[in-house]
Amino acid sequence: MMPDVVGPTRAESGTRRDDATAGSRSSYFNGSTFGGGGGRRCSRVPRRSAWLAALAIVSGCGAAAAPPATPSLPRLSPPTTAEAAVAAKVKAPALVDRSVTSTPPAIAPALASLVDVARVAQLTGPGSVNATDTRWNISGADLGHMFWNNGSLYMVFGDTYGPSHGTWRSNTIARLVSPDPTKGLRIASMITDARGTAAELLGSLKVDAVEHTVIPTYGISVGNRMILHYMSVNRWLTPGRWVLNGSGLAYSDDGGKSWTKDAAVSWPGTSNFGQVAMVASSGDVYLLGIPGGRFGGVQIARVPQADILQLSDYRYWDGRAWRADAASAATVVPGPVGELSVRWSPSLRRWMMLSLDEGRAAVVLRTAPELTGPWSAETVVATARQFPGLYAPYLVPVDTGRDVYFTMSQAGPYEVFLMKGALTPQKGVN
Repeated sequence: MMPDVVGPTRAESGTRRDDATAGSRSSYFNGSTFGGGGGRRCSRVPRRSAWLAALAIVSGCGAAAAPPATPSLPRLSPPTTAEAAVAAKVKAPALVDRSVTSTPPAIAPALASLVDVARVAQLTGPGSVNATDTRWNISGADLGHMFWNNGSLYMVFGDTYGPSHGTWRSNTIARLVSPDPTKGLRIASMITDARGTAAELLGSLKVDAVEHTVIPTYGISVGNRMILHYMSVNRWLTPGRWVLNGSGLAYSDDGGKSWTKDAAVSWPGTSNFGQVAMVASSGDVYLLGIPGGRFGGVQIARVPQADILQLSDYRYWDGRAWRADAASAATVVPGPVGELSVRWSPSLRRWMMLSLDEGRAAVVLRTAPELTGPWSAETVVATARQFPGLYAPYLVPVDTGRDVYFTMSQAGPYEVFLMKGALTPQKGVN
């Protein structure tokens, strides 16, 4: 086993870094603190992040705003008259269907499949190996994507609830006892408030059609700094479809106790980077992005690790080269693609991608020699007939040979499970 599965070098991949100039940034902070609680704090938001600025106005944030003594609780009542008046001026982005592209990407033959998939352990909720209900007031949670920081593996959850859907937190984070998935991914600790309840990291208004929730879609570390990509959900629509206010990056320099939403690194609600998988390779961070919902295709951005908070340094793959214009990004995996994760497989000498195919109601596997592709045809890993309400498959970022471990959520129990499958080359492939 090894932490941070390393991909091929830049020389092996044949790609190059483009020169770019750095940009400025300022912050919008909205987080929780370890032990002593902590509420929403805000600072000036630049005009370039209009959706963040609008949400700051609705939430009552200003230069002189003082944080409350305890974490803010979910809003269970309609917005006030003042909030409604401001919210009426916030035009939510229109739903854009990117499931069809004008130039379909090349699809390589499938080289491997993941077979004999089985549940290893329930990680959250009553009866779980981590007893999150009695230890941190988590009776239900989803997602469970992972990233490394200072030698420890962290797991991030989406909307988190106590009993009977009470004590709603939009997101929470846990530190694992051991990164070895063969030992069951036991939780050692969580960021908590003064009551010992798992704390919300990135605050949200919890007002439908304004900002329903804020969901971290993936995490990564650059040095000691933790970084989360998040999406601000305006509202949920029909199954597999939702509208985003926008997406962006947040960072923590104190082990996850407090977080800054960096307003200089944000994408609009119609962007193809509403949700991402992130992976570090050869000094760069790659973002494999999809729009809000589960029906778009995958596009790729790249940025030097040291410049991850400089949006002007991002480059987007147009199918042949890296370009500064996000609009030039090509689709490398066709939709429908839902929540996704990526890591390098030394045994296959390929990148692996797990994602949800909403149309097939299945978790699927793809492989590629390079992050830019060509990505293979998908092979089915697990179906909703086997695991009703399955979604959000996240590869554990640890090499365990031909045994592949991943987390997966199920909507019915609304919990996160550790899964295992056997990586098997297709017939005729070494």
